[in-house]
Amino acid sequence: MLTSSFDLLLVLFLFGCLTGVTTVLFGFGGGFITVPVLYGSLTVAADSGTDAMHVAVATSTAVMLVNSLSATWAQLRAGRLRREYMWPLSAFVAAGAVAGSCAATWTGGPLLRVLFAAYLVVTIADSLLRRGFLALPDSSGPAPLGRFTTTFGGVGIGAVAACLGVGGSVMTVPLLRRRGLAMAEATAMANPLSVPVAAAGSVVYLLAAAAPAHPGQVGYVDLAACAALLSGSLPTIALVKRVTGRVPDRVHSVAYLVLLVLVLLAMVITGA
Repeated sequence: MLTSSFDLLLVLFLFGCLTGVTTVLFGFGGGFITVPVLYGSLTVAADSGTDAMHVAVATSTAVMLVNSLSATWAQLRAGRLRREYMWPLSAFVAAGAVAGSCAATWTGGPLLRVLFAAYLVVTIADSLLRRGFLALPDSSGPAPLGRFTTTFGGVGIGAVAACLGVGGSVMTVPLLRRRGLAMAEATAMANPLSVPVAAAGSVVYLLAAAAPAHPGQVGYVDLAACAALLSGSLPTIALVKRVTGRVPDRVHSVAYLVLLVLVLLAMVITGA
């Protein structure tokens, strides 16, 4: 199992550093990096009793909770958070996250993997083909979120994000971007909007009765893997927060999409 391999834990530490970068610069919280990496690591470990995809999603969610809280505090101190885009959207995201987390525990691992990849494909295509993501739309300023988007959109974001262990930034960043926010602001607010997803998901996955029993694992969450990822991500978040906001907006948006493509490729390769 993953928890017995020093080499795999070292790999997770290094990728934890990478998640620290993506958490601050892109609001990912780590899900898009940790899910493919954990899935690949568990597959390599070849423990027949390990439900690789469920453990990857659950452990990613626990890591995302800590990362998102740390990054939220850093963005709050930097003055990049805007309350009108966080509340009441975050409440509806939390409601959806509870439903999504429960659905994930009842969904087979292979289907979760397919959904994860499909989620990435749709997001990449939407960001490339629809105007408003790569460059800010011409307008007098940021537009508010409508009631429909806040309620049904929030529930949908929470459900999908918690089910796949990715935090929701891949939906909230394009959403806020098309409302006229700069990438630095949109990605900053992805962190607090990921907190309710991660909190609801972590509780459900930790208490999942269907999870197979393994040493060092609570529910579906692998504690050693979680610790290795966080030991890399938390110090990196503290360092990277000093440079966020200095990246040109166009470069920031293009880099966001490039990272999504790389994660998709990683998911395909690890499952080949």
